[in-house]
Amino acid sequence: MDFEIQLAELKDLRHAEADALLLVVGEGSSPGSLGKALGNALEAALKDGDLAYKAGRCLYLHGLSGVKAQRVVFAAAAGNSAKAFRAALVAGLALLKVGGARHLLVASALPQALGADHSQVLAAAVGDALYVYRHTKPSAPPASKLQRVSLLCGAADPEALRDGLLRGEAMAAGVALARECANRPGNHCTPTYLAAEARRLAKSHDLDVEVLDRKDVEKLGMGCFLAVAQGSRQPLKFIVLSYRGAAKSAAPLVLVGKGITFDTGGISIKPAADMDEMKFDMGGAASVLGTLRAVAQLKPKINLVGLIPACENMPGGSAVKPGDVVTSLSGQTVEILNTDAEGRLILCDALTYAERFKPAAVVDIATLTGACVVALGHHRSGLFSPDDALAAELERAGQAALDPCWRMPLDEEYDEGLKSNFADMGNVGPRAGGAITAAMFLKRYTGKYAWAHLDIAGSAWKSGAAKGATGRPVPLLTQFVLGRAG
Repeated sequence: MDFEIQLAELKDLRHAEADALLLVVGEGSSPGSLGKALGNALEAALKDGDLAYKAGRCLYLHGLSGVKAQRVVFAAAAGNSAKAFRAALVAGLALLKVGGARHLLVASALPQALGADHSQVLAAAVGDALYVYRHTKPSAPPASKLQRVSLLCGAADPEALRDGLLRGEAMAAGVALARECANRPGNHCTPTYLAAEARRLAKSHDLDVEVLDRKDVEKLGMGCFLAVAQGSRQPLKFIVLSYRGAAKSAAPLVLVGKGITFDTGGISIKPAADMDEMKFDMGGAASVLGTLRAVAQLKPKINLVGLIPACENMPGGSAVKPGDVVTSLSGQTVEILNTDAEGRLILCDALTYAERFKPAAVVDIATLTGACVVALGHHRSGLFSPDDALAAELERAGQAALDPCWRMPLDEEYDEGLKSNFADMGNVGPRAGGAITAAMFLKRYTGKYAWAHLDIAGSAWKSGAAKGATGRPVPLLTQFVLGRAG
């Protein structure tokens, strides 16, 4: 997709060289500023009730007299914010993405001038609208014909809009990669596939990559990771992906993504209903790949490392059992009381491994607990961190990228639930506050650096008719990395 800024005024829209116009309007919009043909059409639509300045309301007009573009969509925004702008774009794009338009011109008739945050969400909205999973579905609808998207500058700063488009375009590419990996079935997206995808990404975007196999992991002493993987015939992979944009001596940010490519629950097997969605249990790993993709495209002056422990969690004669005790890379022992609490087991060894990079900060990302879905639903990811400054950074990044999170508590009293009579800790606590005790488990492995945990169990994918990966939290993470890079 080609994105560009068009230096023109609203009154010139009727002459625009584009197949389609998408005009975002709302309270305070002046129909007269659009020129006679478009202004009259907007006034008539509002008067007749075919359009209202309410979020989600759109009107499609074809072959409007006096306008060169064959397709015109008015999309209403409930305010001037980037969030309201994106909602209007999503609604308008739904009417245009399946048609014959190849060149779309987007313009805003809102009273406030557009900024970089608006152009950023334009690129993200287009990417989301045009993504179609087709790898295992030959009957998927044909790709959209849309090839070029222009944003009318008007009174806005063109350089700021270009910067926003560049960020949004990179984020959209990262989101698409994350969605593509997570949407693939478990027999396609295996740990070996994730490793191959990391190698492809490293080759195409000049990243460093290292993939550790079972013997390497055994030599290191990652007993928790090995325990989860031992029930599967699919070989485990520990992926290390690095972007170097700053001096070698600069401490990197480290992202750790949970890469359970399919989760049956192991011996503590899950119910059959909706178990197919456990292919999405590598959403954290997918988001790390997507973020590295976006960052490598933008080339900020920062060092970034992605760690992905990848394996399946399967039952079988060699699978780990409830009550087994294993030794983590940190030397701490864990009594595995529930084999379906496997994500924290592979993450704890990866979090210990992260120490060798002497990181500026570490953020782990995981579809970790159903309890987080109960607490927050599907809009916000759960954020856990004992570091107030780091937590605030991530919250700001999520708000700016329209990929929000919500900070949850880590009071020391929650740690009581992890006590074990047979090991340094159990891998689960009581049912109440399950997302918090999971984070408290991870916290025990992060004492040597600033750390935050994102539980994305409610935000990484959608169920029902719209079932599929969302690519979150790639936008949040990318915004966070760019913020650190200054």
